[in-house]
Amino acid sequence: MSIKSRLFCLFALLGTLTACQGQVVTERVIIVTATPDSRATATFEAAKAATEAVPTATPTQSPTPDPFPTPVIGAIYVAEQRFERGWMLWLQPNQQIWLLTVNDSDEHLWSVYDDDFVDGDIESDPEIVAPEGKQQPIRGFGKLWRENLEVRTAIGWALEDELGHTTRYEYHHGGALGADNQYIAGPGYHLVESLYGDTFRFNEVDSTWQIVE
Repeated sequence: MSIKSRLFCLFALLGTLTACQGQVVTERVIIVTATPDSRATATFEAAKAATEAVPTATPTQSPTPDPFPTPVIGAIYVAEQRFERGWMLWLQPNQQIWLLTVNDSDEHLWSVYDDDFVDGDIESDPEIVAPEGKQQPIRGFGKLWRENLEVRTAIGWALEDELGHTTRYEYHHGGALGADNQYIAGPGYHLVESLYGDTFRFNEVDSTWQIVE
């Protein structure tokens, strides 16, 4: 189910909070463990099909007297695919698909879906014939695209193959310090580097995305 406009989405890394998946609530908690992938040389299909977490060392935040949380920086395994009107990203740590779309008003909207594809599901529908130069997405992207008309309409046809890679990930906490110098949590933002060197920024405060340098 997609994140609605203005949805507060507090990101908790390092396993300090409990994930809330598959439903829209007042506060949505998504856990993404940013870790270096020790199997970065493995093929994409093998990595994506793996059912066990990659054994890695979890990075820690540096101690600081400042009550405001420091950014969490690490590496995660992702898949990405470019479409007519945006991108799909698959995040291995939390098994989610992040949908990046651009509507007719040039709004850059970010939505989150659980990836419920399992081995044995059909990877593509042979009855769906893409126009020349375009293609039907496969596996998890394809299942979401085929079964959700809203997603298919918003993002269009795939323009290239789905590719997987280990990439840099950052989470920057939002919020503010109260009168007693205590941290008050608030919407932050995520940075995920694409395979082609662009950096996607995901804004929790309004469920939008943008490309930053």
